[in-house]
Amino acid sequence: MKTLTTLLAPLLLSLLMAGTALAQEKVNINTADAATLDRVLVNIGPAKAEAIVAHRKANGAFKSPEQLAAVKGIGLKTVEKNRERIVYTGGAAAQPKPAAPVASGVAKR
Repeated sequence: MKTLTTLLAPLLLSLLMAGTALAQEKVNINTADAATLDRVLVNIGPAKAEAIVAHRKANGAFKSPEQLAAVKGIGLKTVEKNRERIVYTGGAAAQPKPAAPVASGVAKR
């Protein structure tokens, strides 16, 4: 019985860890606060998370994950490590353009 427990414990631990990796949390870089960015993104601590928020306020919404590399202290390697965690919709980048005014029924010549 002890041998069975010794064999099953690592297997169950591996399955648990694999399930955690698959259930990866995502973060919207255009709407998240610094605490959320710090918690979800890899290699992003409190200072870099605050820098992301400050950059977003100064320059508007991010239109792609690669634009995070414009934030001081964040490089493309960090962006690549976080690619599966990053969502960038919302904010100013995702606002729909207003519809063009409808022309009246009178044709101009």
